[in-house]
Amino acid sequence: MIIGCHVQMKAPDFLKGSVKEALSYGCNAFMLYTGAPQNTKRRDTRELKIQEAAALMQANDLPMDRMIIHAPYIINPANSTKESVMELAVSFLQQEIQRVHEIGAKYLVLHPGSYTITDTETGIHTAISQLNKVEVPDDVMITLETMAGKGSEIGWQFEQLAEILSNLKQKDRYGVCLDTCHINDAGYDVTKFDDVLDEFDHVIGLNKLKVIHLNDSLNPRGSHKDRHANIGKGTIGFDTLYAIAHNKRIDHIAKILETPYVDGKPPYKEEIAALTSNKQLRIQAQ
Repeated sequence: MIIGCHVQMKAPDFLKGSVKEALSYGCNAFMLYTGAPQNTKRRDTRELKIQEAAALMQANDLPMDRMIIHAPYIINPANSTKESVMELAVSFLQQEIQRVHEIGAKYLVLHPGSYTITDTETGIHTAISQLNKVEVPDDVMITLETMAGKGSEIGWQFEQLAEILSNLKQKDRYGVCLDTCHINDAGYDVTKFDDVLDEFDHVIGLNKLKVIHLNDSLNPRGSHKDRHANIGKGTIGFDTLYAIAHNKRIDHIAKILETPYVDGKPPYKEEIAALTSNKQLRIQAQ
């Protein structure tokens, strides 16, 4: 199973420290931000200890495509009402794409954005236009994340993502990141995950599914809330998430946990151990 979690990137070890943190949890994949998600302050990539991180990954049989980068929240490709936001969405996304390229990672997870005070179709068309203004190199792929439909978010229905993907000039440089909490809150029945995959395949194509965020949800299906819960502590439940983690149709795709800290401490080592355990042995031990 390819499984990991969100990890930090901070001084003094930067990316090397991110790899160490991931390994300490038993990860064989991980995700990080290259800077604070709420602002544009970024360290020069030459400071990030890229070569040391790559060497540590190689020593632990982790290919570089297991290091997944998440784009900052302030990039909003769907906003057409503020010129400054529109300009930032293109310029900062292009900068983040370049950083992923320089780091040597492959996947950049991006929220499709929110239309704010217009409407869904305007948001979708704006996102298409904005994404078509950036250039994505051959060694980078942007994965648009499935959203919960909170507020004016776009991308919470597979059809919305399909419309965006089908109208991009660099179609082969884009894929999808599927978040279990988000699609649950959007209304998809994740207890029937093979049916969800069938629908995804029909609407978008399973070949476009590149990353999975494996999260429980604090809210019931269709709530459009987007509140992550710890594995087995939410409305989706452990058995469903365990089954998703072990689904053979997605065994080649990295599953990344973004669950909340518990008492100020990361729960990832325990959650990953539970998800990778032999379920029958676990039941017998209880």
